[in-house]
Amino acid sequence: MEFPLNIIKCSSFNNIKEKLFNTLECYSNLLPESKDAKILLKPNLNANMNALTGNTIDLRILSALIQFLKVKGYYNIVIGEGTNSGYYRNNISVISRLKVDNLAKYYGVKVIDLNFSEPVYINFEDGVKAGVAEELCNADFIINMPKFKTHFEAGMSVCLKNLIGCLVGQENKKKTHEDLARNILNINKKVIPHLHIVDGLIAMEGLGPTKGIPKNLGILIVGTNPFLIDLLCAKLAKFDHRLVTTLKLAEDEGIITKDYHEYIESLDIDAFISEFEKPKANFFASFIHSPKRQKYFLAIRNTRFFSYLASTEFFGHLLFLSGLRQDNFIKNEMKFEGLSFNENLCEKGCTKCADYCPIGLKLPDQINEKENRCIECLYCFLVCPNRALEFKGELGFLADQLRQYDEVTRKVT
Repeated sequence: MEFPLNIIKCSSFNNIKEKLFNTLECYSNLLPESKDAKILLKPNLNANMNALTGNTIDLRILSALIQFLKVKGYYNIVIGEGTNSGYYRNNISVISRLKVDNLAKYYGVKVIDLNFSEPVYINFEDGVKAGVAEELCNADFIINMPKFKTHFEAGMSVCLKNLIGCLVGQENKKKTHEDLARNILNINKKVIPHLHIVDGLIAMEGLGPTKGIPKNLGILIVGTNPFLIDLLCAKLAKFDHRLVTTLKLAEDEGIITKDYHEYIESLDIDAFISEFEKPKANFFASFIHSPKRQKYFLAIRNTRFFSYLASTEFFGHLLFLSGLRQDNFIKNEMKFEGLSFNENLCEKGCTKCADYCPIGLKLPDQINEKENRCIECLYCFLVCPNRALEFKGELGFLADQLRQYDEVTRKVT
């Protein structure tokens, strides 16, 4: 059986762009004939922790993909994601905080939060119906862009699980947890992307999807079969694929066959294998989130009173400290007033700031240019090993990322 699949080793933005362009040419026959076609890009924008933490899509990949599609003549391009329902519930725009809106504006494409879309209902387990965003149903071509990371409930989160972000609002997303693996497969039976591009540049191991450890793999995975790609990712991470709940279920249902395993075994992937630390929650979180008990917790969690408590800053922080909630929903927005460049701290020959810029600015030279069209993603600021780039303004929510990951991201990138 033939499975189109490519693993790309890359690092800097220019390198990512060049290699992704070359690889996508192999799939160009899949693209719509009409240049008017509606193309929807579905990235992973799980939280306001940016790509350098291993949590969300790297903007360099989005940038390169949009450029490729524009070179091919497509202009009706939409970035669509239903971000983490907790941020949605707290009226926090992850799209804005990650500067995906600025990137979209830079390239003249649209970006929408699918949480606010009109729902088209699909079947979940036990007669439950959940609404997926109508944009997915109306798109002519869908490109799924998951992050390669661990997940403390599902084992791993790659192509299959990324489609939870197609659901409209918290009221639909919470329905998946009534039978997580089966409902993820139910989404994948109805929303079928034409292409998948997995962000493994900086992946996440350990207690994903939000509190794990960034891991520099420096790879992208491109293919058309989400089950095969997720199986490959389990192999690359040295995971028993049957501990990944969606893969176990897909194999039990006969979706994943011996042909899949034989294909993976035939690949020369030894150079890409890197053992991931497994996701281990604390005893309290593991007890509550056990599939045997989670439905009882959800019955309490979904009551109006508990939802109110969870929305308060004090009780929400207690949930975060307990491990029952991975995200810390900080309301304070960042106020960015620019970056200053301390030339004395800059290491000669270091190109990190330029390598990580999603729009290819000539850094650090263009830092202080007024018309440099910086999208304010702060990748350059966050990767500089000697802190030669200094933030001006108020950090707001970003202070929490720096508290958890500042030293880590400067070393891992």
